[in-house]
Amino acid sequence: MPASTSHPTHPARPTLRPCGPADLPEVLALVDADRLPGQPRATPELLAEASRGRTEADGHWWGAYDEPEVQVAVDSGGAIVGAVACARRTKDGTGLIPWLHCGEEPVVADALLARAAALLPAVPVDAFPFATALTQGLEGLPAGHRPATHAALERAGYTGERLWRYMRADLPRPRLPRAEGVRVGPARDRGASQRLEVVRDGRTVAEAVIGHPVQGIGVLWWIEVDAAARGRGTGRALLGSALHALGGLGATQAVLYVDDDEPPGGERDRTAANRLYESAGFAEIDRLWSYALPGA
Repeated sequence: MPASTSHPTHPARPTLRPCGPADLPEVLALVDADRLPGQPRATPELLAEASRGRTEADGHWWGAYDEPEVQVAVDSGGAIVGAVACARRTKDGTGLIPWLHCGEEPVVADALLARAAALLPAVPVDAFPFATALTQGLEGLPAGHRPATHAALERAGYTGERLWRYMRADLPRPRLPRAEGVRVGPARDRGASQRLEVVRDGRTVAEAVIGHPVQGIGVLWWIEVDAAARGRGTGRALLGSALHALGGLGATQAVLYVDDDEPPGGERDRTAANRLYESAGFAEIDRLWSYALPGA
């Protein structure tokens, strides 16, 4: 028999329509298909919060925007193959794409971004600028795991910027030391649950902030050590105390984000922080990007 001369078929461009209550199971499946290690399973409650533009981690940013409009992409068989959320900033109309899921199909990603452009015409648009309720504080698009979405944004004229390093570790980490003189109290922002302080001679010389675990996943929001206290193992001991505290809250794994977008030697050089986290057992999962599209 002669060899086949047929060519691989590509998905047809989907149709777009507003998301309805009956679409929930398929949208949740799309979100979960993009879930990274260290991120919670998508639930109806988390999706509802994300669809309303509310999140515990970055609520101060969400308050500046109207409630998002969610659109779904539907293929010729009626299956939902993508979803995107769009919103406007109340004070000036600047657009926002907080989340988009497309099964990493380029034609679906292009269709979703085209619909976003129709809903947000002739205005600057920010895409993936901060966390949604569907993630544990994950700000930005994990471009390594979602290259088709990244490429679609670039095709649509968006300029991307790598901002964060996303890392994860299993808990407990019993070999890490713990700091002496730690004072634990409630945190003040970002939906965090606890603030740990290392106190010496009545003065706070280091602090860490942790988030309450979701589905066994806790967030280490940050660690800061005074310059005068560095080089003495304070940061490593405080990291051990913070991870132990997360374990006490029920976490079986921890995630963190390092803003290492500047090269070594810059004002925000994170070389030492990256070395600390790696030596403590954290592994990089991906690099996180945010995007901007200028207005017409």
